Amino acid sequence: MRITFLGVGEACDSAHPNTSVLVETVLSGRERSVLCDCGFTVPHAYWKRVADPEALDAVWISHFHGDHFMGLPLLLLRFWEMKRRRPLKIVGQSGIRDIAEQALDFAYPGFGRKLTYALETVEMEPGSDERISGFDWRAAESEHGRRNLSLRLEAGGWTVFYSGDGRPTAETLRLAEGCDLMIHEAFHVREPAEGHGTVAGSLDAARSARARRLAVVHVQRDERREKTAEIHGMLKSAEGLWAFMPEGGETLILSSRAG
Repeated sequence: MRITFLGVGEACDSAHPNTSVLVETVLSGRERSVLCDCGFTVPHAYWKRVADPEALDAVWISHFHGDHFMGLPLLLLRFWEMKRRRPLKIVGQSGIRDIAEQALDFAYPGFGRKLTYALETVEMEPGSDERISGFDWRAAESEHGRRNLSLRLEAGGWTVFYSGDGRPTAETLRLAEGCDLMIHEAFHVREPAEGHGTVAGSLDAARSARARRLAVVHVQRDERREKTAEIHGMLKSAEGLWAFMPEGGETLILSSRAG
């Protein structure tokens, strides 16, 4: 399984695209891919990596803050421009279809009627199990200013947990249990902000969930710039856990068990 951190930044970070992760794998001889979140600056980062308009199977939207879903209109527009034909699945919490259609119509009025491919929306809630595009999907709610669902993706014997935004909860920790990779939002290094996680808290969460690897993303731009050495030191010193802070465009191949 290949994990590409298309973006690792928070909403206002001019140096790093909004946090977004592309999960790719091969199942039964067929390439499959899921894009986790699609904020303002994500589509261009996606197209730098993927030229084929038919390649993407599904988009997961963790919550309805702009830096996590407002790139959808541009993504859908360019797929149309590139003459995509395959249906595209948009997956998220209740209301995802209305939000996706409203965002597209706001950005490009009336354009939804022109799309040359179908948008297939799937609503997910905690407790539901879905099989979508060859992946097994489950979700749980984190603690955030706007309702956010963390996601567990499983395919080919590998498991990835993607937090979206927010502090971990008992439910998200159960969801992440034993995952091969936990990708967690860590807005601050140590001092928590309302509705956001920290690097220190992400390390605790990864240990509690017995995750094999941890990637911290969505670090507040000033703290990322001024406290990089401290963050790397904290992650490097984590016992029994491979932890890191990825850069935008960085790729991780899950091909062996960590630890």
